[in-house]
Amino acid sequence: MLRAMLAAASSSVDRGPRVWGICGGTGSGKSTLVALLEAALPLGAVSVLHFDAYYRDMAHLPATTRAGLNFDHPDSLEAGLLADQIDALLAGRSVQMPVYDFSTHARLPRTDRVEPSGLIIVEGILIFAFPELRARFSHSVFLDVPEQVRLERRIARDMVARGRTEESVRRQFAATVGPMHREFVQPTAALASQVVAYGTDFDDVVAGLVVRLAAMNKGALPTP
Repeated sequence: MLRAMLAAASSSVDRGPRVWGICGGTGSGKSTLVALLEAALPLGAVSVLHFDAYYRDMAHLPATTRAGLNFDHPDSLEAGLLADQIDALLAGRSVQMPVYDFSTHARLPRTDRVEPSGLIIVEGILIFAFPELRARFSHSVFLDVPEQVRLERRIARDMVARGRTEESVRRQFAATVGPMHREFVQPTAALASQVVAYGTDFDDVVAGLVVRLAAMNKGALPTP
């Protein structure tokens, strides 16, 4: 219904690419929100870059050393590479997004090709911690979810998707995930254009974002 209401626009409308950032702690619902937003927009109208793909490659280190690293600190991510790939998409060029193996803490030889589009969404836990990324966002959303909820979701995800034990997830959360969230993630909520409180209906959030996007494009939804 939203698509039908908002799709009509003059050919003279400025439909230059937009970059949006969606941030929040682990288990806050970033991936779910991105998927819902993609589904609400025309097919091929959205390019998505996941900051989780840009963890630094630790293949050169022994496995025991990798396992002890703090992957929740901003230094563990290549923000410069992500910024360069955002710029390439804005310039109309496709990019090769890295593929990261969380079980080995190393990048895989293959990459995922991402094509340019009218809306570039960047999602990740620490995207607002880097000024060079924030400067590229025309709109930014922070998902504010209580720690206990995020921990429970993290346990459920990591036990299934990453083959971890509940004990190991809790241990990492207490050692690095929680402290790094409080130091580097939660404070950036103040930098967001929009803060979504826990319990807010994501359908309402998506509807509002679609309307906002059309307004930014002077009435038009982005096209592939």
